[in-house]
Amino acid sequence: MAFGLGACGEDEAAPRRVAPAVAGSAEEAGGMDALIRAAKKEGHLNAIALLPHWANYDALFSGFEKKYGIEVTVARPYAHSQNEIEDVKKYRGRDHAPDVLQLGDSFARSAAEQGLLDPYRVQDWDKIPRNQKDPQAHWYNNYGGYISIGCDVGRVKRCPVSFADLLKPEYEGKVALNGKPTVAGQALASVFAAALTNGGSTDDIQPGVDFFAELARAGNYNRGNPNPASIARGRTPIAIGWDYLNLSYARQLRRMGVKWEVSIPFDASFTQYYAQAINKHAPHPAAARLWEEYLFSPEGQNLRLVDYARPVLMDAMAEDGTLDKFLAARLPTVEGATAFPTPEQLDKALRLVRKTWGNAVGD
Repeated sequence: MAFGLGACGEDEAAPRRVAPAVAGSAEEAGGMDALIRAAKKEGHLNAIALLPHWANYDALFSGFEKKYGIEVTVARPYAHSQNEIEDVKKYRGRDHAPDVLQLGDSFARSAAEQGLLDPYRVQDWDKIPRNQKDPQAHWYNNYGGYISIGCDVGRVKRCPVSFADLLKPEYEGKVALNGKPTVAGQALASVFAAALTNGGSTDDIQPGVDFFAELARAGNYNRGNPNPASIARGRTPIAIGWDYLNLSYARQLRRMGVKWEVSIPFDASFTQYYAQAINKHAPHPAAARLWEEYLFSPEGQNLRLVDYARPVLMDAMAEDGTLDKFLAARLPTVEGATAFPTPEQLDKALRLVRKTWGNAVGD
């Protein structure tokens, strides 16, 4: 789009107007009211791989449905980023195809490169940090957190507080990972965190793969899925994953009589955010765009804080006074320098992990 051309009149300089279903912004759709009307007419939103207890999605679904009267359906809630990409391809043109996606950055870049995502700029697009979004708006990060270690105090005598601790014999068969790093962004981030404490860097994830290979050889690696039900049964007493997820587990497990302790490893402060994106062939494209607007509104961003996730607009909201200061103050303290990989480093890491994980660690 060109600006400041002297030969152009006011009408020519005005933003183009298109149908909300293909709009690149609410402004292009004729404004938020027009987008809302189109989304309400569709009446439905198909999401995928979103658990209610993950970063407060339960409240976000309820808030969106109540505010706009649009029903949200979530398919395959326990799926991972790669599964989402596969479903976009598999169900193209069908009514139950995903409208919106949540992806780890490397998977979001892959989906964009494959032409699977529709570009859309939310109203607060300019406030999203540059390193948290695709310049062409095919995807943009919404919230994030730090890799942490969760531990069942009732079943583990001394809870680990570092990656180095996890190799101790006392944790035999106890250390679980949320998903496989070849398909799950959270697991890939955990391998990155392990790399940082073993001589690696955001540009070298191999020491992280080596760490989990050693963990497996020691017999400490538990291949179970550390969800609240599994933890409550004693199957996965130690879990490596996002701090907001482990902290959310603590609240749920308390009701089950389980004391769940969470710590951010002092030897590896690794943070990453999750991207939101719209399926290029979404069956409910206006509702998909409205969902993104809701997630990046002050209401949506503050709802992330309820479950300890860090909203991407946190700094901007602190400046304009829309941040919930009480909820922000509850976030856990992080010690030491924080590592934050670039999209290019994430792509490189994912390629290496996919090549080496199976032989080094196994399925």
